[in-house]
Amino acid sequence: MRTVLDFLTRTRGKQRLSRTDLLTYLYLSLGTVLMFGPVIWLVLSSFKPQQQLIRFPPTLLPYKQETVVVPGYDQPLDLYTVTFEDGTTQRLAQVRRIGIEAQMIDPDNPDEIIKVNINQRTPIESINFNLDNYTRGVETFDFFTYLKNSLVVTVAATILTLLVNSMAAFGLSKYQFKGRNLIFIIILSTLMVPLSVILIPVFLVITEVGWNNNLLGIIIPAAATPTGVFLLRQYMLTIPDELLDSARIDGASEWRIYWQIVLPLAGPALAVLAIFSVMWRWNDFLWPLIVLSRKELFTLQVGLNSFQGEFNTQWDLVLAMTVLTLLPITIVFAFLQKYITTGIATTGMK
Repeated sequence: MRTVLDFLTRTRGKQRLSRTDLLTYLYLSLGTVLMFGPVIWLVLSSFKPQQQLIRFPPTLLPYKQETVVVPGYDQPLDLYTVTFEDGTTQRLAQVRRIGIEAQMIDPDNPDEIIKVNINQRTPIESINFNLDNYTRGVETFDFFTYLKNSLVVTVAATILTLLVNSMAAFGLSKYQFKGRNLIFIIILSTLMVPLSVILIPVFLVITEVGWNNNLLGIIIPAAATPTGVFLLRQYMLTIPDELLDSARIDGASEWRIYWQIVLPLAGPALAVLAIFSVMWRWNDFLWPLIVLSRKELFTLQVGLNSFQGEFNTQWDLVLAMTVLTLLPITIVFAFLQKYITTGIATTGMK
């Protein structure tokens, strides 16, 4: 802990903060706010009821209207601080509101009705992290079915992506043949093709083979990615060819060289690609929305769309379920993020 504190508080100047230190801390603070601000807002807003999400001005923390039980009234009454014209304030409970007039009572003397302008009252609120959005969301949202579908798609697609891309990268990096660079350029050029251009052709193909309304229709088409081939090929170029030649002299087959030598050495790059693939598959929305129409096959991202109606969107439930869908990908990233720097930093080194 002491080492971390010393690292965070070290300065360029010997005794005081220099101009460079101030600019550095300002830049890092701004970057932190831009990166984590929306996430913090999302998590805190997931605890807010629907009426608080549309209030203006908005609040960062979730608040709950304080209520009081008054004899003679079936429901608890909302509490307000009322400021009278003479400047005095009083804690009153609202019975009803008629236009711009609110009918209030003193909880200690509920027999007298006090009429005040709604602009004279300020709601009495307290910070409240209520899990009602999460419980209602799980009850009305088939969360575990969608979670299972997302896990199946993400795990299967990631394994297939690692296998196919590593094979292609192995061939393009460790075999000398005519047209190797041309094939690699063609693979990279597919990055410039917009997804909207190939949606209809790919959909027609999977419909023809019977993968429409099937999880295979989501897993198979995106198995080979040009980004994955590029990342793994550049990393495999750093593996000495002499090591593979020695294995061939010892009688190792090409499959054994690929499986027992190249893949273990390319572990950091594979970890980076695995993280990217998990993020791509888990967050994919458009393609599963096109392929799947049966509700029991929906992934989490497509299932979230069910909260959006024609005239109304249940934003409180959307935010709560969005936080739940982000948890698995956050956990994966937290455990594997150290491989990102290692894999990317060493990719392309020769």
